[in-house]
Amino acid sequence: MSGFLLAGAAMADEAGMALAQRVYDRLDGDDATSAVTMALVEEGRSPRLRSMLLYRRSAPEGEVSTLIRFTEPADIEGTGLLTIDAADGASNQWIYLPAMQRVRRVDSNRKGGRFVNSDYYYEDLRDRKPSMDEHRLLGREVVDGVECDVLESIPVEAGNSVYKRRVSWIDPASHLPLRIDFFEKDPQAPSKRLRVERREQVQGYWTVMDSTLTDLGSGHQTRLTVRSIAYDRSLPERLFSSKALEDERMEREFRP
Repeated sequence: MSGFLLAGAAMADEAGMALAQRVYDRLDGDDATSAVTMALVEEGRSPRLRSMLLYRRSAPEGEVSTLIRFTEPADIEGTGLLTIDAADGASNQWIYLPAMQRVRRVDSNRKGGRFVNSDYYYEDLRDRKPSMDEHRLLGREVVDGVECDVLESIPVEAGNSVYKRRVSWIDPASHLPLRIDFFEKDPQAPSKRLRVERREQVQGYWTVMDSTLTDLGSGHQTRLTVRSIAYDRSLPERLFSSKALEDERMEREFRP
């Protein structure tokens, strides 16, 4: 009996790892440029709206680079975040604050720091290799009418994530997570929940167009709505540099 149970657990781990790899390898273009509205929603208050531009580039050798630039309102205009995720899983981030007029490196230990007072942590904005977690397929559940594979992911090393575990509901057709629960202190009670409100195929790539991340303790929400997106524009490597982060004129010609 014990041998049968051990064999079943091993098979479940292999299935989970294979699913995590398929999600990671999902086709999303060599690069992407998008214009996004961020809405910070708090009960009893009007939503605070921000406009931002996102640039992402995947290098053939496995490095993933992302540049975020806020364009509105005035109190955050020009603020930028550059993230470079190396092929080996190492991640580096730099932030540019116009008021300080200098680029500052984000401490690698600041995984749980909130990005511009949103519900996103700096860790949420980094690429995460499947090998950084142990994965287990928990079964299937329906989310918004779609029967999804339920995937549990637990960090291989506790120190490499602010989360103790994550549970994702994966659409088997698009390989997009339609819901993710994040567990920080209590591994049985999620602290945050991401839900995909709308997804579309753009230039043949499945794309999340509208999503909401909710702090389940406070009820505070961060909603991201894509106003426009374009893939495969041959974005240059120089766009993802500290110089471009500091001087937004370098990325103006690539704006959507």
